[in-house]
Amino acid sequence: MKKNTILYILLIFLVIANGFFLYNSMRPADDNRENGRQDPLGFIAKQLHFDDAQLEKMKTINKAHHQKMKRISDDLRGLKDDLFKELSNTDLQDETVDSLTTLIGEKQKERETEVFYHFKSIRDICTEKQSEKFEAIIKAALRKGDNNGPEGQRPPPREGHRPPPRN
Repeated sequence: MKKNTILYILLIFLVIANGFFLYNSMRPADDNRENGRQDPLGFIAKQLHFDDAQLEKMKTINKAHHQKMKRISDDLRGLKDDLFKELSNTDLQDETVDSLTTLIGEKQKERETEVFYHFKSIRDICTEKQSEKFEAIIKAALRKGDNNGPEGQRPPPREGHRPPPRN
């Protein structure tokens, strides 16, 4: 009898635990989160309390931005592929490497410029009060992204991502 009681209690616990996990996996994600990342468009619109007209403008701006960024990323990927194809070249010319790295640098510049003007376009559709809050959000995001730590040192690697020990 005691063995059966323990089994029944364990069975009830497992049914409840499965129900809990099933409920959590089937409900919609909170705060527009998908795969652990929050939608930046939704976050900014929510924080700045955009009206419908501003939301439509922002969607248009965002769509154009994503198309430009995809094109730039594709170009960068192609240039980097070309550069690393040179590794197997026995007649490697410094001019070729210099030319490819210069083109990569220009594409990086184009990427940074596009990001800047994208944020400027979003700021342009804001009211004066929203602009102040938008600038605070951007400054906070830039500070958060700067994780080099004191004197340019990076934080220690996360567990499981350490380099092999030296001999």
